[in-house]
Amino acid sequence: MHDLLIVGAGPYGLSIASHAAAAGLDVRIFGRPMASWRDHMAQGMFLKSEPWASDLSDPAGRYGLAAFCAREGLPAEHGRPLPIGHFSAYGLWFAEQAAPPVDERLIASVRACAGGFEARTQDGEVHRARAVALAVGVMPFTQTPPALRGLGPEHASHSSHHGDLERFRDQDVTVLGAGQAALETAALLAEQGTRVRVLARSPRVDWNTVPPAWQRPWWEAMRAPHTGLGCGWRNWFYARTPHLFRRLPEQMRAQVAASALGPAGAWWVRERVESGVETLVGQQVQGVELAGGRVQVTTSGADGGGLSFATDHIIAATGFRATTRRIHVLAPELRLALDSLDDETPYVSNAFETSCPGLFLAGLTTASSFGPAMRFVYGASFTAARLVRGVERHLRGRPAASLPPQADGQLLSRAQEPAR
Repeated sequence: MHDLLIVGAGPYGLSIASHAAAAGLDVRIFGRPMASWRDHMAQGMFLKSEPWASDLSDPAGRYGLAAFCAREGLPAEHGRPLPIGHFSAYGLWFAEQAAPPVDERLIASVRACAGGFEARTQDGEVHRARAVALAVGVMPFTQTPPALRGLGPEHASHSSHHGDLERFRDQDVTVLGAGQAALETAALLAEQGTRVRVLARSPRVDWNTVPPAWQRPWWEAMRAPHTGLGCGWRNWFYARTPHLFRRLPEQMRAQVAASALGPAGAWWVRERVESGVETLVGQQVQGVELAGGRVQVTTSGADGGGLSFATDHIIAATGFRATTRRIHVLAPELRLALDSLDDETPYVSNAFETSCPGLFLAGLTTASSFGPAMRFVYGASFTAARLVRGVERHLRGRPAASLPPQADGQLLSRAQEPAR
């Protein structure tokens, strides 16, 4: 039985594996390394985060993005967007250099068993561990407007379903949303000759400004310090003190996690959108129906007016919602037994441990507990170090899970959480 089994090999999973191996734990990690970045982002996209804020985390800090770019002769400069392909290559290099070997098979299910947990791969092999960390990324949590759910994949999809937009070259495409995914997807479509429009509920499209210079007068730096989540003291709080964020009232945390750092386009994609993409704001999809092989769309506007038009395909760049019930890799009896917060996201302790002892979460699922940093690669460093310390404490004496969770009384409610 392993000490720790990690499900997911993206930035969070790889960082946790690096810290766990350095701590001397017997660790196994499963998943296709950097799968979301390699398979679910369109070719030609760029990293929105600054290169210096996009490191995976190893305990010694030897394998940051800058080290990889220096090795490969690639630029990694403040204020200069980095191609997603370079970041994906960096993640693969990190996996080779700083983490234990990755088993690229996918985990089909995780359930509690005597002494810990058992994870079954998609080809049926079973592995057991005393603790499990789920770093499943964002793909299980894609959010699509209800109006589109009756359309098949030929006519509607989520933006994360496309690593290549070539299939839309000669079509008319409508992109829903006003965030970076929507705007950059629309720009790439327009640049390949696709007829494309952006349709957004928000009354306007917001754009991030060019970041201030890294070196600047001290009074400017004090007024709006650089952080891994953007400039400003509020972002500094989110980026630098997730442990303090968790002490905020639950309702406030949920509101911040849902609204902070909201939809906006990067400064470097603005001209590409404004010069080649029709933008319809203040409009919400009211209904869709198929007519003559196309999608007839009707919208309602905030001012009472609406639109009607036909399109070949709708791409919903409408984000992700990481609720407990959508963590389908967990066996139903385990998933349903977990405590959730009022916003339906999973409860985690200050060590990223769920109400099931030995089961840990990382990444987007923890944003309502530790703040907006958990939505970005930047949060991996804080998460990996703290989560692995939590695993070590669990292995030193916390009770192990067993089936069925409800029967053996070993799932802790939030009120029963031990002081740490």
